[in-house]
Amino acid sequence: MRMWHKNMISVLPREQLVAAWRELSAIAGNIKTKGTPNHILVNKVMDYPMNHFVTYAAAVRAEMMKRGYRTMDSVWEKITSVCDDIYYILPFDEIYKNWMNDTYWIICYYNLKEKWMCGGIKDEDWQKIEEADEWWEMNK
Repeated sequence: MRMWHKNMISVLPREQLVAAWRELSAIAGNIKTKGTPNHILVNKVMDYPMNHFVTYAAAVRAEMMKRGYRTMDSVWEKITSVCDDIYYILPFDEIYKNWMNDTYWIICYYNLKEKWMCGGIKDEDWQKIEEADEWWEMNK
């Protein structure tokens, strides 16, 4: 399980973006049934109010819809069911502020780079990630 850095959502290749949506569904299901995602890479969601999770998921869903991918309402309902106040959507720059920082960007960047180096990400998709990384470096 992995939640990509929030500022990478718009440049994630199709496979990673769709997988992110599935991961969010799984995380929400685990929170609902077990009280925790119980996975070392995403347990940090429990350190924040659940509206961070829902706001992050809304950003993933919006990007998917922008690209013409379908999202099932039942998955969205499962995700939002973990939050008592789903109508309090946070400003994007506030979500997971202390978690999704420079260090987390680097971790996610190199994870994607390894996928590209092994042939799992197309060159044109990698170029978008590289451009986002250049922007990140200039604006952090």
